[in-house]
Amino acid sequence: MMVPTLPGWKVETLGDDIAWMHFGDDGRLYAINPENGIFGVAPGTSRGTNPNALDTMWGNCIFTNVAATADGDVWWENLTPSAPGGLTDWRGRPYAPGAGEPAAHPNARFTAPAGQCPSIAPEWEDPAGVPISAIVFGGRRARNAPLVTAARDWRHGVFLGSILNSETTAAAGGAVGRVRFDPFAMRPFCGYNMGDYMAHWLEMGAARDPSRLPQIFWVNWFRRGDDGRFLWPGFGDNCRVLRWIVERVEGRGEAVETPLGLIPPPGALDLSGLGIPPEDMAEILSVDRQAWRGELDLIRGHFASFGEHLPAALWEELAALEERLEA
Repeated sequence: MMVPTLPGWKVETLGDDIAWMHFGDDGRLYAINPENGIFGVAPGTSRGTNPNALDTMWGNCIFTNVAATADGDVWWENLTPSAPGGLTDWRGRPYAPGAGEPAAHPNARFTAPAGQCPSIAPEWEDPAGVPISAIVFGGRRARNAPLVTAARDWRHGVFLGSILNSETTAAAGGAVGRVRFDPFAMRPFCGYNMGDYMAHWLEMGAARDPSRLPQIFWVNWFRRGDDGRFLWPGFGDNCRVLRWIVERVEGRGEAVETPLGLIPPPGALDLSGLGIPPEDMAEILSVDRQAWRGELDLIRGHFASFGEHLPAALWEELAALEERLEA
């Protein structure tokens, strides 16, 4: 759904949420989109944050737990700078702006036909799928996780996927702001023991030619400074990180070692026109050894929850991370 800000680059959308993947006869991993629609959390979705989503929702849509306008349209927080008058909130009551309650439920949703997305790829319904060159896992952390990290190899990438975590939002339910592990962004969808799922990833890589496997990356668009502001502009400018990922896949992108993985050195990301202070980029790409030592116990507890199902290789990767942090 991203609209890139770099000249000469474009984004095509296969799907927004689910991919079914299989290996082709050429040994590469392919993916298809098994869904007919696009869906997402409505509050916060706006012309500024996701214009393609707004353009997709021109009609034929279903909305849940949003507010209703006086003329029968829908509204949610941040859709427009201010709420229109005469709203009915998601509970069917007249909306009172000063009452301290949102007009739309924080987890209100929209869904629309994928074919209406302006960036939908021509191959989006092709049963052959499209080849996968990179797998990008995304967490949401205000601290610790760098803007982008490249795995050293498939096993290390599986480790990064296994410890993927975010600070909870309203969409997850429960307390907001707690660190919640979501391995491979699959926690709500995995139909069998997650430790066995991790073993499946490791076995899949071990059985394949490493040169044909996708490279694995970890991104975090949500890092904040000490003053609470987001350090990275996000959305369309995420293409600048994806450009580096493409360069890494092609064997060109520069990278430097950190205990967590490989990150772009200064100057490796195209930041033209952004005006981001160098100190902000240094912060957003930093790996704080002391802070990550504090993460180790969280990861141990996460791994221990899978008991004997957790592959020994992932305990070994955790031990290797600890050694790098102490080096």
